[in-house]
Amino acid sequence: MSDTSKLALITGASSGIGAATARLLAAEGYRVVLIGRRREALDAVAADIGMAAVVEPCDASDGHAVLAMAERVRNEHGVPDVIVNSAGAGKWKRIEHTPPDEGVSMMGAPYFAAFNATHAFMKDMLDRNSGVIIHISSPVSLFTFPSSVGYAASRWAMRGMHQALCDDLYWTGVRSCHLVFGKVSSEYFDHNPGAEDRIPALAKTVRTLTPNDCAKIIARMIRRPRREAVYPFMMRIYYWMYLVFPWLPRQLLRLTGHKGRD
Repeated sequence: MSDTSKLALITGASSGIGAATARLLAAEGYRVVLIGRRREALDAVAADIGMAAVVEPCDASDGHAVLAMAERVRNEHGVPDVIVNSAGAGKWKRIEHTPPDEGVSMMGAPYFAAFNATHAFMKDMLDRNSGVIIHISSPVSLFTFPSSVGYAASRWAMRGMHQALCDDLYWTGVRSCHLVFGKVSSEYFDHNPGAEDRIPALAKTVRTLTPNDCAKIIARMIRRPRREAVYPFMMRIYYWMYLVFPWLPRQLLRLTGHKGRD
């Protein structure tokens, strides 16, 4: 049942999962605040959505910029009922090929982007005693892949933030959810040449999701929040294997992963 009083804030909303989620939530009756660095791309998504969309160009990895954005949103539209932290970036590289400044940059999204957006509205959500925060992540936040040190570190940082949030929020009406998707057919691989070649061959046994698939799952998670969920089903099987026999998926990933040193 739609509710036009509901407000959702979505980072990484200019493309991929973020854009698809914004369109779906708007169709379900939400007002959606679109956060991203590219104004033109956000405007294009907003044009698809119509009057329910609010465009807020912002680099979510910049804490001061997020606080300024949050003040505008709070004053003009209210406090979000839902935050979807879907901003993500980073390259698949070994540590010897990752300069320190690039390592810092890769922590910007998803980790600092998620931290900043969550921080900016947390007090409001706690005062209201309601809210759902969804952190979109990768399987490398559960078990690491070869040639992904900086990329994996940023995802593990976000998962750690989520786990700590769950403890802090236990006695409140605010929920933190960690949602892991396998490979998604988004623009990420166009913007990061060579990354697709470094995905372990084991991943070929897992169905590729579309951004629309992910958006539908996110919408279900908003309606029925869960602490953690992994999609699609085969990726969940590998995660369960890792929890019971961690050496087995680790070895399979090493055998089928990128073996070069370039």
